[in-house]
Amino acid sequence: MEVCRVSFGPIIALILGIVLPMVEAQSFAPAPSPTSDGTSIDQGIAYVLMLVALILTYLIHPMDASSSYKLF
Repeated sequence: MEVCRVSFGPIIALILGIVLPMVEAQSFAPAPSPTSDGTSIDQGIAYVLMLVALILTYLIHPMDASSSYKLF
């Protein structure tokens, strides 16, 4: 008769390898609520100024094109 021997070492090592890291896991503190540091306000002002510059460019360009002197 043959005796079937099963080694439980690798099975126990696998189970402990999966379970032990979960035991040591820590819950993280919740992230702080976002606060405005002013960069979004600065970016908004920059966009408005660029839009004003674009509008002024398109308003001034037809007057410049109809001037009496010619560059080209």
